[in-house]
Amino acid sequence: MSKPDYMLFSGTSHLKLSEDIAQSLGIELSQRSIERFPDGEIGVQILENVRGRDVFVIQTIAKEPNLYLMELLILIDALKRASAHRIVAVIPYYGYSRQDRKDKGRVPITAKLVANLLVTAGVSRVVTMDLHAEQVQGFFDIPVDNLYARPVLAEGIQRLGAEKPVVVTPDIGSIKLARLLANEIHADFAIVDKRRMNATDIKTNAIIGDVQGRDVILVDDICSTGGTLKNAALACKEAGAQRIFAAVTHLLLTKDPMKSFGIEKLLVTDTVPLSKEIDHSHIEVLSVAGLFGKVIDSIANNQSVSALFRPRT
Repeated sequence: MSKPDYMLFSGTSHLKLSEDIAQSLGIELSQRSIERFPDGEIGVQILENVRGRDVFVIQTIAKEPNLYLMELLILIDALKRASAHRIVAVIPYYGYSRQDRKDKGRVPITAKLVANLLVTAGVSRVVTMDLHAEQVQGFFDIPVDNLYARPVLAEGIQRLGAEKPVVVTPDIGSIKLARLLANEIHADFAIVDKRRMNATDIKTNAIIGDVQGRDVILVDDICSTGGTLKNAALACKEAGAQRIFAAVTHLLLTKDPMKSFGIEKLLVTDTVPLSKEIDHSHIEVLSVAGLFGKVIDSIANNQSVSALFRPRT
């Protein structure tokens, strides 16, 4: 097999995922040096010749989003100044995606600001997964591939052996993901009517759908505090659900509240590294490295990406 004519670089936010993606492609990560100066500045040097080459830079913008976003921008600038032909930013979790609109006066649209920064730095394409708001793709004037974790989550859900499963979205915003997953595993789906009172308080009003005597799979794209899942789990229990599972694409939790409100098992993808403070015994990590590997190979060879991951309806 001939050596691919593209190069794969990684930031420091999630080196394990980068290594897994490289392994799925049968290549090694290209060499770079990233250091921190005493005052906190980031220094980057590309240690291989990238002139005229397509390069893919993998960096998830989570846990320390400001640090890792800046590191990504500096990596991109270094590659551009080293005369790389095409720079593709592979961002498994697109930080700031929840700040996608003006929902009150005098606030920024930070997801758009991040898009501007990436394009200005020199990115020619972005690959990401399960954007919190798909409209973020429209913030770019370059191609954006928003991949779906649905196939990976569906495989994990099917292994749970749930009885009379019903896929439940903990809020209105995840209806599309819940419906797609329900279709994938041939299950019904229901909705928890959630109202956010303020930045920390969430009120659950009712469940739209039937969970009585059934195993529930709560589905969400992002879990940062666990509050939404907690309220949804309690509402499902009160409505007569049997066992409760959860499936989340991006797990940002730094604490471990899951067992305290009855979620038997939590399925997550590896777009974000798990916090060491979390009890991993009730968490199953599902790898998306293979999905990203397929997309990177398709882009490098100018083949269709949508043909690989076209969502089922």
